[in-house]
Amino acid sequence: METAASSFAPRPLFSSSHKRDPTFNLLFIHRCTATCSQLTRIYISHLSLPSLYVRKAYATRKTRCNGIDKNHPSQVSYNSSFHALTPLEIITSHHNLNFKRFRSNFIQGAKIIKIACCRGKLKQVALVGFFRMVVGLVFVMAVSLTVSVAPSCALTEENLLFLEAWRAVDRAYYDKTFNGQSWFRYRETALKNEPMNTREETYAAIKKMLSTLDDPFTRFLEPEKFKSLRSGTKAALTGVGLSFAYPRALDGTDQGFVVMSSTPDGPADKAGIVPGDIILAINDISTENMDIYDAADRLQGPEGSSVDLTIRKGSDINHITLKRERVMRNPVKSTLCEIPAAGKESSRVGYIKLTTFNQNASEAVREAINKLRNDNVKAFVLDLRNNSGGLFPQGIEIAKIWLEKGVIVYICDSRGIRDIYEADGANTVSVSEPLIVLVNKGTASASEILAGALKDNKRAVLYGEPTFGKGKIQSVFELSDGSGLAVTVARYETPAHTDIDKVGIIPDHPLPMPFPMDEEGFCGCIRDLSSPCNLNPAQLFAKL
Repeated sequence: METAASSFAPRPLFSSSHKRDPTFNLLFIHRCTATCSQLTRIYISHLSLPSLYVRKAYATRKTRCNGIDKNHPSQVSYNSSFHALTPLEIITSHHNLNFKRFRSNFIQGAKIIKIACCRGKLKQVALVGFFRMVVGLVFVMAVSLTVSVAPSCALTEENLLFLEAWRAVDRAYYDKTFNGQSWFRYRETALKNEPMNTREETYAAIKKMLSTLDDPFTRFLEPEKFKSLRSGTKAALTGVGLSFAYPRALDGTDQGFVVMSSTPDGPADKAGIVPGDIILAINDISTENMDIYDAADRLQGPEGSSVDLTIRKGSDINHITLKRERVMRNPVKSTLCEIPAAGKESSRVGYIKLTTFNQNASEAVREAINKLRNDNVKAFVLDLRNNSGGLFPQGIEIAKIWLEKGVIVYICDSRGIRDIYEADGANTVSVSEPLIVLVNKGTASASEILAGALKDNKRAVLYGEPTFGKGKIQSVFELSDGSGLAVTVARYETPAHTDIDKVGIIPDHPLPMPFPMDEEGFCGCIRDLSSPCNLNPAQLFAKL
């Protein structure tokens, strides 16, 4: 039997061999076949299997043709009648058969087959090319992966700790220009050039990296310092019970740190250290150029250990040794100040001193307000002097206590405003009583957020001196070895869009100097009209 290919290619369409070739019946079927490609498929099938030809051809005709003459010879079923017809009889009986058109169409069908074959070859070539390309890409990726993994496999434990610190800053730092440097290039350079053979060298490399940001609040904390920093925001810590801040003198003559308060019955209180004393040295290390956070770290330590302080009281200098204890920190002190009035009833003022923003701060302020309200106070004084801040969320919650509505603070990064904190009235406790806020150079961070919100929303009048000017917010990140990073994650603006960084919040009025730091001294100043620190209560607590 001939193959389809050998029969189809060379045979002329209308040679004498057609007279005995049943294939010629296909000439008639073609008039009702939809496409040449279908025709050629039927033809090739016939060449391969002649017994199926008539059935396939007639089925194609019945499917594709409409309105065919019922008396047409080809309309007979695929039985012996159809087989009995010779090609010449079919051609003769169909007077509309156009041989030239069929020939051209049939040749076109052959061309379609060739094109299809060509497309098949092209598809095969394309698939082979695609397969080779995929294999090549896999090979290149494998080589690249090998090259990229090789350095990481060579990284030491110290290198990995450095990279952990680098990533924390890369993800969280608010200034994405990183003080105008390529942060990725610095990483590669440091890994090549900085010695990181010991943990101390790795710590030094991290500190050097952070120093390039020129941000004193983004700093590295060794495991002991990191632990003490985290404990400093809790209700209890191990230390000497001192709260202190930068010197009060604006002319810079005071050196060291000024004591704000001593925890009652704490080690410092028992040793006679009082507000206003100056800490000149800690363990014989001068505090003249010491960072306030470093000083706090040095005062804290294991329970029962000792620390030596050099304290100046007026013109006297004393050397005191204190033993660290577990100290409970209550961030709020409050008292009722009664001011004599012309009538029978005296004016009552509620004084609240907030020393830090720890986990208990907002609840302690709320309790103090309610307690003083039970004593029928007519106005409040919120003393934020020498409050160096603490937990940012606590500052927001305390602002909501005093504000019924309004913006508290705008959180910004290098691209602009990122978030807005607002009061909605849900947590408000006091919105009607006159409020005075006392600030000074030691008022910083969360204290400045609170003071700025109360001032810009016209809720309070500020008295004192310009605040510290810490207009940035830090988050703390712990590293795998127990050390940590304090990273500046945002800067903030007051509701009036004032950027206070390195400028501070300017109070509405100054306080007479000297002005007492404690609650009893404050009450004495507003009671005694002849006192140098006296403030006129009528003017001080005028309705805002």
